[in-house]
Amino acid sequence: MGGFIKRFMAEDSEMTTREATKREKTTRGTLLHHGRRIVVVTVLAASGFIASGWIAYAVAFQVPAVAQAAKSWAPKGAPELPSTGTVGAVPTVAIPTQPPATPPPTHFPTVAPTATPRPTVVPTAAPPQTTFTIAVPVIKQTMVLDCETAALQMGLATYGYYYSQATLFAREHADLRPPVMGANHRVLQWGDPYTNFVGNVSGSDWTPTGYGVYYPVILSMARNIGLTNAHGGEGLSAGTVYSALKTGHAVEVWIETNWSRPGVDTWTAFDGRTIRYSYAEHAVTLSGVSPTQVRVNDPLHGTQYWVSKATFETSWADFNNMAVVF
Repeated sequence: MGGFIKRFMAEDSEMTTREATKREKTTRGTLLHHGRRIVVVTVLAASGFIASGWIAYAVAFQVPAVAQAAKSWAPKGAPELPSTGTVGAVPTVAIPTQPPATPPPTHFPTVAPTATPRPTVVPTAAPPQTTFTIAVPVIKQTMVLDCETAALQMGLATYGYYYSQATLFAREHADLRPPVMGANHRVLQWGDPYTNFVGNVSGSDWTPTGYGVYYPVILSMARNIGLTNAHGGEGLSAGTVYSALKTGHAVEVWIETNWSRPGVDTWTAFDGRTIRYSYAEHAVTLSGVSPTQVRVNDPLHGTQYWVSKATFETSWADFNNMAVVF
């Protein structure tokens, strides 16, 4: 029994040894097989690269020769086809690496273009101003016969002096004595409008029970209130009045109501002065001038309008061109 066991164990060991040897051989065979496959693939790839290079070389250098041989083999008299270039040739595009050279000068002289002269535009001077206006407020007289006071009120307000007509009229010291009448409804004697307001300011100049006041009283009040540069008088020229208007000075003038001309006459004042008068005596303030007209601020109805210079000058002359320039 013991011998049997020993033999069995020896055989088993031998079998184990043989199986191990077999597995080692198998593993070596597998590795050798894989190695041979790798070598074969590598050889085939190299052969492919070599073949490709040879084919490209052959195409580049042998095709022209083949084409020449084919040409020599063609039958006589056959039409010759135009060459289309090398087969397989890739066109090469030259890319400039430098800017193009400046072209050489021509043999002909370069003619510079002649500039077209532009017309010289001479600025046209603006036409001279011919119409002048002054921002004189329009004020209506508050009493029947205080037109001279209302005209003064407009002149003062133009320069920022604001007084009521009642306040201004109080400074005129009205002479309330009635006139001495003569034949044909003529005034023989009455007060002096150069020093005071003559008559009743709420009366009637046609009756007459009231009259008015002249430039010295108006001028004196204007200066005393603040218009120290105001001036006035009789016998002024129309040009003097128009120049004053053009330079921004309102002008009070003595004319006749509604530019009517009922006629003028004279009376002797109680102080002996000869007074030129009209039953339509009136005063307005001029506030503008144009080449042919003057603008009138009329206190009778509190209106503003234009009248011709001819009309103005004719009526103004009836009072010996009397005016006060503010």
